[in-house]
Amino acid sequence: MYVCLCHAVTEDEILDAVDMGAHTESAVAEITHAGTGCGSCLERVSDLLDGAAPYGCRLRALAASA
Repeated sequence: MYVCLCHAVTEDEILDAVDMGAHTESAVAEITHAGTGCGSCLERVSDLLDGAAPYGCRLRALAASA
């Protein structure tokens, strides 16, 4: 399933980026370009990071504490 329509990035591509060491939205964007277009996919990217990373998404935790 596509997560980022602007750059045609799939869920599997994002999870592959996580496997390659991307643990933040910006790291995923650097590898896949997801979230660098209109930005509407960032919540889904963050949700995928939460599910894939052992400690969840650090950027979401920082945003919640602000």
